[in-house]
Amino acid sequence: MTSQQPRVLSIAGTDPTGGAGIQADLKSIAAAGGYGMAVVTALVAQNTRGVREVHNPPQEFLTAQLDAVFDDVRVDAVKIGMLGDPATTATVSSFLAQHPVPVVVVDPVMVATSGDRLLSSDAEDALRQLIRDHATMLTPNIPELAVLTGSAPAPDFDAAVAQGASFATDTGVSVLVKGGHLTGAHASNALVTPAGEVHVIEVPRVDTPNTHGTGCSLSSALATRLLIDASPNAAAEWASHWLHEAIRNADALHVGGGHGPVDHFHALRRRASAGSTRPWAETDRWHERSTDQQTLLPSIAPAGEHTRRLWEMAARLVWPQILGLGFVQDLRDGTLARDDFDFYLAQDAHYLGDYSRALSSLSAKAPTADDQVWWAHTAQQAIVAEQELHRTWFRDHGTDAESSPTSPVTLGYVSFLKAQVALEDYPVGVAAVLPCFWLYAEVGLYLAGSNSPEHAYRAWLDTYSGDEYVNEARGAIARAEEALAAATQAQRRQAADAFMHACYYERDFFDQASRR
Repeated sequence: MTSQQPRVLSIAGTDPTGGAGIQADLKSIAAAGGYGMAVVTALVAQNTRGVREVHNPPQEFLTAQLDAVFDDVRVDAVKIGMLGDPATTATVSSFLAQHPVPVVVVDPVMVATSGDRLLSSDAEDALRQLIRDHATMLTPNIPELAVLTGSAPAPDFDAAVAQGASFATDTGVSVLVKGGHLTGAHASNALVTPAGEVHVIEVPRVDTPNTHGTGCSLSSALATRLLIDASPNAAAEWASHWLHEAIRNADALHVGGGHGPVDHFHALRRRASAGSTRPWAETDRWHERSTDQQTLLPSIAPAGEHTRRLWEMAARLVWPQILGLGFVQDLRDGTLARDDFDFYLAQDAHYLGDYSRALSSLSAKAPTADDQVWWAHTAQQAIVAEQELHRTWFRDHGTDAESSPTSPVTLGYVSFLKAQVALEDYPVGVAAVLPCFWLYAEVGLYLAGSNSPEHAYRAWLDTYSGDEYVNEARGAIARAEEALAAATQAQRRQAADAFMHACYYERDFFDQASRR
C-alpha cells in the first residue's frame, strides 16, 4: 500500500474510439487514483463495431518506448494487455526481467468476444511463460481461462473458480476469475490465490450491450489499486464495484453504433457532486412554486400548499438523484452486494438512536398535546420497531452493527438534525426531520414493486413500504403543513432550507456504501 499516487504503465494495443486498449487503460488508471503511462504494442484500427486492421511496430521501437519510460520514471506497476505475437511477448518479458516491477497485472487477450482464438499456439505458450515469470495477478475471462488451463469453458461460476484455483496453484500467480461471460443475476468475480484462498466479490449483472473494453479497464484499475489498498482482496473489490458502476451508466454515453464503451469517470463525477459546497442549483428559486417544468409526483401526497412546495423543490433537485443511485437500483433488483447492505444497515442502526433523540426534543417543543404525543410515539417506534429489524438482520446473518463505526455522513446527518430541533423554532425542526419520513417512505414504495418472496432484502422493503411506516410519513407531512401554515414567512424560508439540507443528507446516506 502506497501513500503517493502510483505510476502505472500500460503495455497494450490501441483503440482510436477510446473504449478499449491503452486509451481505456489510461482512463481506468486515472479513475482508480494512479498516474497512467502507455507503451504501444499494436496500432489497432477498430471501433465499437469491431477490428479492421492491426499494425505491429518493429520490436526495436517497442524497446525504445520501454527504455524511454524506464530511463526517466520509476514504474510502480505494469498492466499488460494485447501482445499479439511471440516476438512482442518475448521483448516485453525480456525487458521486465531486466527492469523488475513490484506489481504486474496481465489481462490475457487471447479470445475474441465471438469465441475466435486471437493467438497462435506458440504465442499462447509465450504468454503462459511470461505469466509464470512476471505476473502478480491474472484477469482472464471465461474463454481465456479455459485456454490457459487446457479445459472446456466453465459452465458456471463454481467451475470457473476451480479452474482459476488450479492455474493459480500451478503458476504461483493469483487469478481474478471474472463471471461476466456467464449467465444469471450476478456477474461476480473471485480472487483466487496460489494458496487456495478464494474471495468472492458479488457484482450485479447489468443488461447492456455496452461492455467494450471491460477487461482492459478492470485490469488497469486493479493494477493501480493493488498499490493503494490494504490488501489484494480490497483492491479487487474496489476495481470490481467501480467497473460495475461504469457499466451501469454506459448506455448514457451514446458512443458508437456497436458495443459501446463503459463510463470510466461516472463514480468520480458522482463523488464530486456529493462533495460540492453548492450541492443544489437554483438556490434563489427554492421557495418559489415550480411552474416551468414537470414535477415528479410523490406516492404520498402533500398535505397542503406548504408541503407541496417542499416536495416540488426536492423533486426538481434531489429526488431524481436518489432514484438514480446504484445502491437504490441494486436494492430494487435484489442484487445489492451483501456487504454494501450490511454497511448501510449498520449506519442506519447508528442513526436511529440520535434520530429518536431528535424526535423526542421535537415533542417537547410541539405546540399541542396531540403533537407532543405523536412525536414521542414516533421516537419510541424508531427505537423499538425499526431497530428490531436491524437486530434481527444482524443476528440472522452473523454480523454486528458495531463492527462498522459511525461514518462521517451518518454523524453529519444526526448532528444536523439534533441542532435544528434543539436550536431552531418548531416549524424548522419539523421540516428538518420530514425527509426521513417522506423520502424514506417514497423510496420504500418505489422499491415495493420488486418485493418478491425470494427478494434478499424483503424484510427491509416490507418495513418501509408497509402501511404503518407510510401512515407515519403521512402524519409527519400533516404536522409539517400545520406548523408551516402557522409560521412566519422567515420561519418558512428557514424551514425550506432545513428541509433541503436534510434531503441531501438522505441522498448521501443511501449513497455512502458506494463511497467506501
